[in-house]
Amino acid sequence: MSELEVLSTIATNAIHHLRAKTLSSGQPFMININGLPKDQCYLEFPDNSIQLVAYQTGKSDFATIKKLSPADSERLKRRIGLV
Repeated sequence: MSELEVLSTIATNAIHHLRAKTLSSGQPFMININGLPKDQCYLEFPDNSIQLVAYQTGKSDFATIKKLSPADSERLKRRIGLV
């Protein structure tokens, strides 16, 4: 395994650990995806639901754009390697 592959594996494991810890504490986990506008991201919640949200600058909060269906949530998680 190359050094880059080792580092990638370490980073991936760290993300999975952080995600599990965040969700188990009852907090949403932020998922940033290349290709989304810079003010948008996904939030995954402890109940396994995922929402596409946009950051509201003046309010320091997020506004929900779309709640993903369970099937869409599962597809997103598979696409980015969370399952």
